[in-house]
Amino acid sequence: MAAEPYWEHDYSADHDTWHDVEEGEPAAARHAPDDRQLGQLVGLLSVGLGLAELLAPRALGRAVGVGDHPTIIRMLGVRGIVTGLGMLTRAPGNWAWARVAGDAIDLALLGAAASSPDADPRRIAAATAGVLGVAALDAYAGQRLTSSQSAEAPRIGVIHTATIDSTPGEVYRFWRRLENLPRFLSHLESVSNVSDRIAHWVASGPAGAGAEWDAEIVDDQPGRRIGWRSLPGSPVTHEGMVSFEPAIGGRSTFLRIEMLYVPPPGKVGTRIARSFGPDPALQIAGDLRRLERLLKP
Repeated sequence: MAAEPYWEHDYSADHDTWHDVEEGEPAAARHAPDDRQLGQLVGLLSVGLGLAELLAPRALGRAVGVGDHPTIIRMLGVRGIVTGLGMLTRAPGNWAWARVAGDAIDLALLGAAASSPDADPRRIAAATAGVLGVAALDAYAGQRLTSSQSAEAPRIGVIHTATIDSTPGEVYRFWRRLENLPRFLSHLESVSNVSDRIAHWVASGPAGAGAEWDAEIVDDQPGRRIGWRSLPGSPVTHEGMVSFEPAIGGRSTFLRIEMLYVPPPGKVGTRIARSFGPDPALQIAGDLRRLERLLKP
């Protein structure tokens, strides 16, 4: 059975912007679970070690053989807690590399402590091996998470409503001729029919750097609703629905549009995202005003 269009799932009708939902969310818009779990694991490890250094610096100093240096160890603990919490919140790749830099400092401090008269060389050697292992894990996490962050597709979603001074039938007929869409939707360069239900879409982008995909009409109720979705394997995940409800005694139309774009990762996707500007809902509002002008006799 084909997956349901995203508008059949949960969304907030009181706002003009897309809200993430677990059910029905396109796979291309999700983080890779393994990378997310790796970041959480390293973040929790960092917080745990940082708390140990902060709460029991003398005991930890004796355990690793560096002697009694509580102030330095507490400072290292604060650093570990901060970087760990950073990995558990946002941009975990950046925080993972911050941990790698901290590991280098730890190794330098252990090397300096080895020359101290009260140092335990065997314990310091064991602690150094442990820090090297943690540093390797942090570097691996930094590489994986930074790659995941840079590859994440820019997700653009909009839910918007407007009242159009034309009847639902008129608005539906104009919209159903998909080649009309670029006349008012400013992020589109062209839409051309491949068949009665499939069209080829071209999104505009800076310096001509757009993207192309094929989408299929999946819901067509004359005078009431049109729904479409990009075909499997398309470089752009695109789903949308527009509904037309009578307003002002049927002489006008209450129009509701819902659209989701997940462009390809990388530079092309970033350029497409920029074509929507900082506020996609505001752009769509302007697009619908252009639609109303086009429909006026």
